[in-house]
Amino acid sequence: MNLLFRLILMAFLGAVLGALSALWFGGLISGAPNISKGVDVNGWSSDWAIGSENANPYVRARVARNGLFALRKEEAVYFVATTDDDGARLVETCTYRVSGGPFPAAWWSITLYDGDSRLPMNTDQRLSFDQTQAAGKFQSPNQDWQFQVSASAPETAAMPWVSSRSAGTFDLTLRLYQPSAALLSAPNDVLRPPRIERVTCGPGAT
Repeated sequence: MNLLFRLILMAFLGAVLGALSALWFGGLISGAPNISKGVDVNGWSSDWAIGSENANPYVRARVARNGLFALRKEEAVYFVATTDDDGARLVETCTYRVSGGPFPAAWWSITLYDGDSRLPMNTDQRLSFDQTQAAGKFQSPNQDWQFQVSASAPETAAMPWVSSRSAGTFDLTLRLYQPSAALLSAPNDVLRPPRIERVTCGPGAT
């Protein structure tokens, strides 16, 4: 009887641990990482396994949870930043300046997702910034660009804006479509990732 009980208990514990690990790596438990950090360029992380036949079940669950298209890396790669340039978590109560230049890809975009890997529940319709917007008035001879991330619109109407209202803790996802061969072979040498500078913070920010 004791042996049977131990077998049942071990089977139960195994099932519970397996389910918890699947939920964790699938992003269904709060605080779980967005994607695995197979590639990291100055705080922007990615995983070349996304979209490939070699992706393990946890990566596939994460892709399904985050709503990524999961294209092969030759078609698109995804980089995620969860902290600013000083290493502090991105939060709704702070205002950030995100800036950068051209990327080694045919087209790119940066989108804000909340702590549950969803688009924030607000009606601002300002949740992403892309190559088309970067070609506007903030483009310099070096093709530099910038935009503001904040819970309310910038005081300067001309400043491009991505809304973090109702996002809580959030992250930014950089999508690079049709990346260059050089980027895929040596991302740390080729990619100039966006800067995320914290400008101001309200009460409750750390």
